[in-house]
Amino acid sequence: MVSPVLANILLDELDKELERRSHAFCRYADDVQIYVRSQRAGERVLASITRFLERTLRLQVNYAKSAVARSGERTFLGYRIRGRAQARLGIAPESVKRAKDTIRRITRRTRGVSLDRVLSEVRTFTDGWVGYFWVARTPSVFQALDEWVRRRLRCYQWKQGKTPRRRARELRKAGAGPWLAWGMAYDGPGLWRAAGSPALTRALPNAKLTHLGFHSLHDRDQALAAG
Repeated sequence: MVSPVLANILLDELDKELERRSHAFCRYADDVQIYVRSQRAGERVLASITRFLERTLRLQVNYAKSAVARSGERTFLGYRIRGRAQARLGIAPESVKRAKDTIRRITRRTRGVSLDRVLSEVRTFTDGWVGYFWVARTPSVFQALDEWVRRRLRCYQWKQGKTPRRRARELRKAGAGPWLAWGMAYDGPGLWRAAGSPALTRALPNAKLTHLGFHSLHDRDQALAAG
């Protein structure tokens, strides 16, 4: 892997060669995708461009990462192309998985830091993530991730309650009846299941999370798309 600046210098001739051949392509640093109409054409172009890189530019090709495949099966800078008749950008599943892995680390229940700090770190990450991926125009992905992050935050808050008495008191303050509050606190489901329950959703509703500083991924995506 070379730096983007050095790659742009080394691969400027590749861009010119691809343009000379009238290929549709996209390149960032040393990562490039070339779009053709068929598997056979792809194999032919891969072979000829590999020769050009190795013989003309004297560069080494990473064969392990080079392949001919449908556009939807490959990712590029975290995106993938969806559809065939009307192609559109989508977010690669691997990108969503990496985002969830990062949020899991931030909201790890054994961290022992305040909910305010967790919210601040989540907000910093998700604002940047949405700012990068909003051009994919996939509101369902942002909405699903939104709901998942909120549940992680409720799970973190429930863990912070520490004792059943304290948890029951918080549910009572949120308006839960005594039987529900004490039942959830003393004999309720596990943390993750509890975080998805109506009782915890009521104790820490979306509006309260927003007041505490959570930025909805879906709302931010829609705002960027609109404007």
